[in-house]
Amino acid sequence: MGRSERQDGAMRLEVEDLTVHRGGRLVIAGLGFAVDRGEALILRGPNGVGKSTLLRALAGLAPPSGGRITLTPDLALEDHVALTGHLDAIKLQMSVAENLRFWAGLHGGDADAALIGAGLEALADRPAGFCSAGQKRRLGLARLLLAGRAIWLMDEPTVSLDREAEAWLTGQVRTHCAGGGMAVIATHVALDLPAARVLRMQRPEPQAAHGTDPFLQGRWG
Repeated sequence: MGRSERQDGAMRLEVEDLTVHRGGRLVIAGLGFAVDRGEALILRGPNGVGKSTLLRALAGLAPPSGGRITLTPDLALEDHVALTGHLDAIKLQMSVAENLRFWAGLHGGDADAALIGAGLEALADRPAGFCSAGQKRRLGLARLLLAGRAIWLMDEPTVSLDREAEAWLTGQVRTHCAGGGMAVIATHVALDLPAARVLRMQRPEPQAAHGTDPFLQGRWG
């Protein structure tokens, strides 16, 4: 997390009356919540309820159909978020250390510190393509240590992780939030984050499912 973000005690992520369509289908309708610095928010709900879509909207990758996403005080959200999900942007032909050095070149972080922090030093010279699913996930999550962003957006981050790696992950989230960062985490797993708030997402009402698409509403004739 950048120094300016740590010093700004007023930083707050606010979502107001958010509506998001995907492929003409209403996925999120009228959603609102806020996350303050130092907080973690857990997204719960069945598959297909819109958790991943929400994270993508927060990252600027799924433009809302309505409502607002703001980061106060008057900050550009895209400059302060880091998203990690099912596709971790790992270069399979590069070694674990080379991946981290590449990301450090983009973000300006310490690749060696991230390597040690993620417990990957023994795999430093191994091509990422030869790592296990859990090792690849840990490597992908290590990008968060380099990104220098206040807001971590995490989509099912514990997938393929063993208990030791899961404990490492939750420890990193606690440290990040204790330092003034924020985390929004979509997960089905009960993470060891006792101070985290939980947002239970629900599917929009069936009558709203067609959104505003005139074809889906039968007005194409």
